Amino acid sequence: MNILFIHRDLPAQFASLIRYFAASSQNKVFGICDDVSTPLLASMPDNVTLLRYPAPVKPAPQTHHYVLDLERGVLRAQCVVKILQKCRQQGVHFDLIIAHIGWGEALYVKDLYPEARLLGYAEFFFHTHGADVGFDPAFPVSLDFLLQVKTFNAQLLLGLNECDALVTPTYWQKSLFPKQYQTDMHVIHEGVDIDQVKPDLDIHFTLACGLQLDRSNEVITYCARSLEPYRGFPVFIKALEIICQQRPKCHILIVGGDEVSYSPALSNGQSYREKYLQEAQLPVDRVHFLGHVSYTTHLQLLQLSSVHIYLTYPFVLSWSFMEAMASECVLICSNTLPVVELIEHQKNGLLVDFFDYQTIAEQVEQVFNHSGRMNYLGRQARQTISQHYQRQFSLAQYQNLCQTLISDT
Repeated sequence: MNILFIHRDLPAQFASLIRYFAASSQNKVFGICDDVSTPLLASMPDNVTLLRYPAPVKPAPQTHHYVLDLERGVLRAQCVVKILQKCRQQGVHFDLIIAHIGWGEALYVKDLYPEARLLGYAEFFFHTHGADVGFDPAFPVSLDFLLQVKTFNAQLLLGLNECDALVTPTYWQKSLFPKQYQTDMHVIHEGVDIDQVKPDLDIHFTLACGLQLDRSNEVITYCARSLEPYRGFPVFIKALEIICQQRPKCHILIVGGDEVSYSPALSNGQSYREKYLQEAQLPVDRVHFLGHVSYTTHLQLLQLSSVHIYLTYPFVLSWSFMEAMASECVLICSNTLPVVELIEHQKNGLLVDFFDYQTIAEQVEQVFNHSGRMNYLGRQARQTISQHYQRQFSLAQYQNLCQTLISDT
C-alpha cells in the first residue's frame, strides 16, 4: 500500500503512525512538508520518501485580513499540487493520503488523486464563543476580531468536504465541528507510549546550576511549548508567589520558550516571561526556567515531579499533559475542556478554576502536607492512560480505520 502523509511540520501528530506503516515491507510511505528546518525530521524512518516544498510566499498586502488564513491555505495547497503533479508524471500512485487539514495543504489532493482515499486530521474548529476566544477577560475581543475568527474556518470547511473520513483527538474537539461532519469523524488520540513514558522512583536529576534533585525533594513542574496566557502562565506565576512563601524548600522547574504559539504577542516586544517576572517576587535560586529541553530531559523532569501544574484555555490538549499522567505525576489542572475529559477531581487529579491562583497554591500545599503526597492520584492518572490512551490502542484504531477506507474503494 502506498501511503502519503501531509503536514507542514512532519512528523508532528503522525510520528508514531508513520513509523508504524513504514515498519511493514508491504507499505511504501511518503511524506510532504515544507522546507522550514525542523529537527524532528531526523526521527523519520529512513525508508520514508520525503518531499518538501519551499515555504510559500506571504499573502498579498491588499488581502482583506478576514481571509488571510484562506489565502495562506491556498498558497500551501498550490505548493502541494506542484509536488503531486511530479508524482503523477513519475507514475507514483497513492492508495491512502493522511493529512492535517488545518493549513490548507490538502485542499486539492483529490483533484490530482481522485482514486486515493483521504483521511483528514481535524484538530480544531474555531468558534467566536464557548471555546478559547473570549475565555480570558485580560484579552477582550472586538467585533472585528470575532468576524475574522469566524472566517478562519473558510479553508477548513473546504478541506472537510474533500475528506473520505476524519479523525480528531478528543470528543470535545469533535463537538466543535458542524454536526454534518461529525458522522464521519473518529475520535483517536495519538496516544502515549507507556513503556517509554513511565515513573521512576529512583530518578536523580542535576540542573545546569549543579543542584541535584530526587524524589525526596519538593519539586513542582510546569511545561508548555511557550510560556503564554493560553497555557495559564500568568496565573501560574501568581500562584508561585504564594507557593514559594508557603514552601521554602520547594523547587519549581519550568519548561517552555519565550516565543508565542497561540497567544497574541506583546506590543512592546517583551516576552510574557519577562513581563510577569517583573511583576512578581520569586526566589531566583528556587525557580528554574529551563527553556526548551530534549524529550529525554522532559520525561526525566516528569519522573522527578512531586506536583505537575497544567493550565489551559478551552483548547487542544498538550502532549505533556498526558505524558505527565503516564508518569504518575500528581496533577493540579484547570477545570477546562477538554481536560475534564480525562481528569476527575480527587480521583486521578485535582481540578481548579483556571483563574484561581490562590486555590492552585492551596492545592499544592494540600499535596505536600499529605503523608504520601497524594501519590494515589498519580497512580490513577497512569491507569487512565493505560486503559484508554495507550499508543498501541491508537495505532490499532488507525489501522482498522485505514483498512476500512481502502476496502471501500
